[in-house]
Amino acid sequence: MLAYFLPYISPNTVPLFSVLSLAVPLLIICNVLFIIYWILKLKKHFILSSVVIGIGLVFSSPFIKISGKKDNLNDDTKIMSYNVRMFNLYKWIDDDSIADKIVKFINKKQPDILAIQEFHDTKQKKFSYKYQYFVPTSKKNNFGLAILSKFPIINKGSLNFSKSANNAIFIDVKKGKDTIRIYNIHLQSLKINPTKENFGEETSEKLIKRLADGFQKQASQTEVFLRHQQNWKGKTVICGDFNNTAYSWVYNQISYNKKDAFTEAGYGFGKTFNYFFPMRIDFILTDTGATINSFKTYSHKYSDHFPIMTRVNWN
Repeated sequence: MLAYFLPYISPNTVPLFSVLSLAVPLLIICNVLFIIYWILKLKKHFILSSVVIGIGLVFSSPFIKISGKKDNLNDDTKIMSYNVRMFNLYKWIDDDSIADKIVKFINKKQPDILAIQEFHDTKQKKFSYKYQYFVPTSKKNNFGLAILSKFPIINKGSLNFSKSANNAIFIDVKKGKDTIRIYNIHLQSLKINPTKENFGEETSEKLIKRLADGFQKQASQTEVFLRHQQNWKGKTVICGDFNNTAYSWVYNQISYNKKDAFTEAGYGFGKTFNYFFPMRIDFILTDTGATINSFKTYSHKYSDHFPIMTRVNWN
């Protein structure tokens, strides 16, 4: 029940409390299991967890979508967001062909707009896009954020988060008579590595402090984005890896007065991070004037994130 208040409490106010936002999907699963357990035991206790789940269904972002939507129109704009983990540059996956597989996958799906987080720029990566905007956060390693477009880019810029390897960039593209702003956001990384004991920390206290510090940075970065966004009133698409769930303050702030493509047209858990329970931390949001005709999360394990794609229409 406490976790349902997380979207309304800034991490700068109670940093430790915000850590719960990562655990909300797991808490939901636990409550569902309790409902089943108490029903089998013929005990009234199942009512408590049922009430908790019921409140969540009404007031919070859906944990699972039972039905989706697939209305594909010829003038839809296909938009993909994908954290490619630098195309497996440091061999996290024991497969030398990962970079080629990612490129082939993207070229096969042919999104009109492609927002990539943790992009690593090399000449070997061949994408069929005439218009590209890449902003490295590390000039030494040549990786950062990129937006690739089939439509002409008439304006572009970077928000340049201070003291962070994370960032947010944007482009304005011209599609017919429409001008569409595309944001690509990568909020502060929490460096969660499920393959390491205690996520790489010696003690749970260090882990919680590190996560709390990361959430505070996310909050500051979100405020920078919100100030920048205020100056744009036109058609908008926000893509990115928020490094936080739909039950967090940062998601609540960024998605305010927006449509979530998964919520509008998705199906299933919408899991975007390769973890032992469903975590949806990658998002595509639009302005309220857009119609979301479809949304899909792909299961390709070429990164620690899964690619997501939606079809959007403003007619």
